Amino acid sequence: MYPQILFQNRHPDRVATLDEYRQSGGYKALTDVLKNFAYMDVRQTIVDANLLGRGGAAFPTGMKLMSVAEDAPFPRYIVCNADEMEPGTFKDHVLIHADPHMIIEGMIIAGFGTLAEHGIIFIRPEYERAAGILEREIVVAKEANYLGKNILGSDYSLDIVVHRSAGRYICGEVTAQINALMGKRPNPQQPPPYPTTKGLWGQPTVLSNVETLACLPHIIRNGEQWFKDLALTEAGAGTKIFAVSGKVNRPGCYELPMGVRLSEIIEEHAGGMIAGSEYKACLPGGASTGFLPPEHYDVEMDFQPLRDIGNRLGTGAIMVFDHKTCLVGAALNLIQFFARESCGWCTPCREGLPYIRDLLVRIENGEGEEEYIPMLERMCKHLWSAYCAFAPGAVGPVESLLKHFKGEIREHVSQKQCPFK
Repeated sequence: MYPQILFQNRHPDRVATLDEYRQSGGYKALTDVLKNFAYMDVRQTIVDANLLGRGGAAFPTGMKLMSVAEDAPFPRYIVCNADEMEPGTFKDHVLIHADPHMIIEGMIIAGFGTLAEHGIIFIRPEYERAAGILEREIVVAKEANYLGKNILGSDYSLDIVVHRSAGRYICGEVTAQINALMGKRPNPQQPPPYPTTKGLWGQPTVLSNVETLACLPHIIRNGEQWFKDLALTEAGAGTKIFAVSGKVNRPGCYELPMGVRLSEIIEEHAGGMIAGSEYKACLPGGASTGFLPPEHYDVEMDFQPLRDIGNRLGTGAIMVFDHKTCLVGAALNLIQFFARESCGWCTPCREGLPYIRDLLVRIENGEGEEEYIPMLERMCKHLWSAYCAFAPGAVGPVESLLKHFKGEIREHVSQKQCPFK
């Protein structure tokens, strides 16, 4: 049984209370930080812990904090990204319902690490119950003097508000989210300047994922080496919440060490494949990652091992497909989502995704031609010229379909129908 760090106070039917969180060590890290740490010490501790962002981009969290200059102007902002609109990804939703004060404490610690005065939780509109939980517990934290002016008698002050998104997947991208918060059209912006230099209303802004922020109290309380030792891989650090869905007996969220093997996640924690199913592929990190074929069934689920085989850990959302599933249809389903959710700002994304969708529709409906395969390959390459990372992520499933399951596409073409219907 692996240690439960982020899920230590998880209950099947209710949210952990402030008292339960404190009994498990909650807010001790914040107390220690405010008494014994300079804000630069917080940054260095997170750098040394090798915490990589859990929202999909895997950017070093400590370096993000470090990029706020000492002489940067005030006010400064800390933003928690709870948008989580990628298909198959639901870990942050579960974490909010499990232990909201862990996220709040993590935000305050990150805020202190940049001397931020204002905190914002940006949450998707479908998470209304989660938004209500956060608003309620923010009030509870403020009444306990963990938020507001002169927190715990210190010189540091921070307020947090919950901002409900108007929707759209693109709002999960950092610069698009900043535009959305300012009431602008959520188009991404190409840095420089980076948000930590010029973000919300032109001020320094650090934006991090829910799960990332929840790790901070544990790193401060237990130390950098402890955090790194949680992982099963030498270069890894911490635990990871894997959101498992698809053709498994026990879909759900599982907190496991970084570097645990995919086969173990599916067979032991998710209860194995459902009766009559055989593993065919999975998306290891959400809808914007590539299909993992059977030859990679035993891969270590960490950032570098997946990079080494040409894939990504992403959000850790494992979507499992069996031998009866048409992967052309699965890729088409995802491309339809991404084509709809494109902000339309740049030509490769705006025009390329509908073009790929049209080719896949024809192939799936038995109207495909052999020449569509190289056309798909060319279009996928063109999308890497898009303005932001949305389009390259969107074609991840299609690229891997072409790489590992091209024979399945050819069956659709030669049989003039989907062979799985």
